[in-house]
Amino acid sequence: MVGHRLVSALRDRDAEGAWQVTVLGEESRRAYDRVALSSYVDGKTEEELRLPDGDLRSDPLVELHLGDAVTGIDRDARTVRTASGASFGYDALVLATGSTPFVPPVPGKDLPGCFVYRTLDDLDAITAAAEAAARRTAPGRRSAVVVGGGLLGLEAARAMRLLGLSPQVVEIAPRLMPVQVDAGGGALLRSLVEDQGLKIRTGVSVDGIRADRDRLVARMSDGVELDADLVVFSAGIRAADALARENGLAVGEGGGVLVDDRCRTADEHVWAIGECAALQGRTYGLVAPGYAMAEVVADRLLGGDARMTPGELDMSTQLKLLGVDVASFGDAHGTSDGALEIVVDDPVAGTYSKLVVSTPRSAGGAGSGTDASTLLGGVLVGDASRYGSLRPLVGAALPDDPVTLISKGGAEPDAGALPDSAQICTCNAVTKGALCAAIDDGAHTVAELKACTRAGTTCGSCVPALATILTQRGVEVSKALCEHVEYSRAELFEVVAGAGITSFSSLIESHGRGSGCDICKPVVASILATLGSVDGRGGHILDGEQATLQDTNDHFLANMQRNGTYSVVPRIAGGEVTPEGLIVIGEVARDFGLYTKITGGQRIDLFGARVEQLPDIWRRLVDAGFESGHAYGKSLRTVKSCVGTTWCRYGVQDAVGMAVELELRYRGLRSPHKLKSGVSGCARECAEARSKDFGVIATEDGWNLYVGGNGGFTPRHAELLVAGVDSATLIRTIDRFLMFYVRTAERLQRTAPWIEAMEGGLDHLHAVIVEDSLGIGADLDAAMARHVDSYTDEWRGVLDDPEKLSRFVSFVNAPDTPDPTISFVTERGQNIPAPARSEPVLIGLPEVQS
Repeated sequence: MVGHRLVSALRDRDAEGAWQVTVLGEESRRAYDRVALSSYVDGKTEEELRLPDGDLRSDPLVELHLGDAVTGIDRDARTVRTASGASFGYDALVLATGSTPFVPPVPGKDLPGCFVYRTLDDLDAITAAAEAAARRTAPGRRSAVVVGGGLLGLEAARAMRLLGLSPQVVEIAPRLMPVQVDAGGGALLRSLVEDQGLKIRTGVSVDGIRADRDRLVARMSDGVELDADLVVFSAGIRAADALARENGLAVGEGGGVLVDDRCRTADEHVWAIGECAALQGRTYGLVAPGYAMAEVVADRLLGGDARMTPGELDMSTQLKLLGVDVASFGDAHGTSDGALEIVVDDPVAGTYSKLVVSTPRSAGGAGSGTDASTLLGGVLVGDASRYGSLRPLVGAALPDDPVTLISKGGAEPDAGALPDSAQICTCNAVTKGALCAAIDDGAHTVAELKACTRAGTTCGSCVPALATILTQRGVEVSKALCEHVEYSRAELFEVVAGAGITSFSSLIESHGRGSGCDICKPVVASILATLGSVDGRGGHILDGEQATLQDTNDHFLANMQRNGTYSVVPRIAGGEVTPEGLIVIGEVARDFGLYTKITGGQRIDLFGARVEQLPDIWRRLVDAGFESGHAYGKSLRTVKSCVGTTWCRYGVQDAVGMAVELELRYRGLRSPHKLKSGVSGCARECAEARSKDFGVIATEDGWNLYVGGNGGFTPRHAELLVAGVDSATLIRTIDRFLMFYVRTAERLQRTAPWIEAMEGGLDHLHAVIVEDSLGIGADLDAAMARHVDSYTDEWRGVLDDPEKLSRFVSFVNAPDTPDPTISFVTERGQNIPAPARSEPVLIGLPEVQS
């Protein structure tokens, strides 16, 4: 990552093209985001993790050589040689070799089944071993020992859970994350992760590992033996400084290539940056200091005078471990002279907050030059929502009483009140002043700010602050749905719900203008349909005025195809169908000459129905027990499933039963966009649940719920919302998630961009849905319960109503005349649309909506 930043920074600034850059990488992969390494196990692909390099790859001044490690340096001749025998000359050599995992020197550490947790290749190997364990080890016995309880160790433990293993974490220190959190924060962190089902052993080390048939046994320093399918070492890192040692460059006592404040070694032609560099004898294992070093070297190579200031390097961290928020920043352990610690420890709420402030002069802090109003650092466990506003205040005067700033309900620091010199994004060293300058130059959205300043593109913790600064710089973006309604879709939902509005005309009369358009009409129709199902105020979507609001597909309860025909999609909940049901579908398709296709959503689509045929087709399907699959509406489409424990020997829960229950529960729920789901019976993920708006994966401890995934033009993998919950908790959480989405998302906004646009993102969603931070949980529960109780099949409602049936004609003045422009040809034994005619044929008057 740091090498990538150096090349990007150098090429951005080197307008004259003074430097030709050659990049030599030992890994065979292009630069990727190691900070998000664990998301690879969570479903992200290598391409999604890859750092942006499109411009660099097409840059004639940049050469990239992968999978060819440097094996030697000739400093006198200024050349390097690689494992392949290639030789490269240099004017400047920058070592950005990073670090290697530390593996304690215990007997058995190299046995098959022992891994380190550092690269994508490591994760591929771990995943393969976990799949092999699933084949040979009975459910309930699959386990892993994770050596190390720091940042990466706890992420590794989470990854083991996602792979279907029960992890046991071993940490030699007396608490988890000893570098980042103090004793109080560590105690709460342990309690919270143990509540998630993790087994934690602190104050012990691994003395040895031995093979026991096809498993491993790890012996602890206290004599306890832990059996496991895998042992994963994630016990820290060591600077990858072998090249420097072998070629006469000085290294620090604790490792790392010694560099000065210019990041230059004793050899004026050799530089070192990132985890392999020892700045004033100290190495840094975080990305922000590495990026700062890269910027300094880029500046120096172009004749600048930038220098590193070790005392000002940001060592703050924020992450979510197994659903638990953890953050530390500044002098988190209060090691500064005279530092005072203010702690708010709330075990009932499951939160621990500590601020480290300067000593008041009157309290004996003479000589410190500061008083108690200066923030030095802090620790947050359980709730890190204030991290983004507190971290930039390090070294500055606090805007309020320290206790108030970390107390529940207390005032939160305002990012807009910070001085221009305050660093808002420490990962990329972006100040508030730089952000304000970008806004003044025309960057008026968070996405535009991220693109032009890099703020928020690494860990993302500063994104809420970006939004705040935008607002306080006077940037306003209209949220109006259209010229007829001055509300966003989310605001419009609250207006319709709060005012008891039951028709589009009454809404326009009281809260809009004009006669409406094809944007606001379908949105209002959807809102009315949703509210009709949750509070009983509405009827069928084709009743009265409602029918005139629908778009083409909802107008005929079917998807229009390219030749003017429609598709018929009966619901097949969870993909489960009886032989008798299949026979009925086959007979209907045969009798009406319909093209038949099995879809990726595990149901059967019938194509080629003319509009006047739809009622006759659906009457036969409804009489056989089928109902609308809502393929035409912005609503739940399918809940895909594997066979789970019903048939699969790897399954750990009843995936089919859960999928059927979810699909029948949420059928007919009208939403801002279509909804798709999946349920997988084990970590092998055959139902592709993590590509769905809400996906469920079974574990031996219960169910994991992922939200915010989708396919389409911009595929996204869903993110974990809750883990290891029982069925009742899972369903309640999904109830709230869907109802909150329906109420607050914008028009045609899928769940993924909805969460991304949400201030606080997934953390805020978790707070609202799981923790009920807004106190609306009971209301969301009740709304979904009313929807479930009031559901009726839309096609049955049509078949029972002669007035609705009269709509299904091709021509209003010739209702018995089929559309003559529709014709078919046969391909592979089925009807498909015939090639378009060169001249149109008009018979009668086609039905036209106002």
